[in-house]
Amino acid sequence: MDDAQLQTIWQQRRVDSGATPLGAVLGAFMKHHLGRRVKQLSELAILWDEIIPADLRRHTALDHFQRGVLTVMVDSASHRFQLQTLLRDGLLKAIRQRFTGALDRIRLVPGQFYTVDAETGRQRYEV
Repeated sequence: MDDAQLQTIWQQRRVDSGATPLGAVLGAFMKHHLGRRVKQLSELAILWDEIIPADLRRHTALDHFQRGVLTVMVDSASHRFQLQTLLRDGLLKAIRQRFTGALDRIRLVPGQFYTVDAETGRQRYEV
């Protein structure tokens, strides 16, 4: 037998696993699920920076956006109360009007987060 025949026999006897390459599955997942969510969250982040007062914005961080609910971490109870009051007084309506997606509600949760120091570019912990 020559090499071509051996190659043909080898390919015919080889067991095909039938597995899909991971890259194809992850690519589709990133494109259809995560891509849209990240796009919506970035749009909300821009609106958040424009609408929320700067002194209050420093104490908040957008956590995630899923199924029409924006989850925002707030670092203290007093800032959470201030933000809840502003949202009830019409801020939520203003965000909904400017947001292109479906925003049902904003959920405020207590949390601590890192901020980046504008001068050094390193993370610093805000209390």
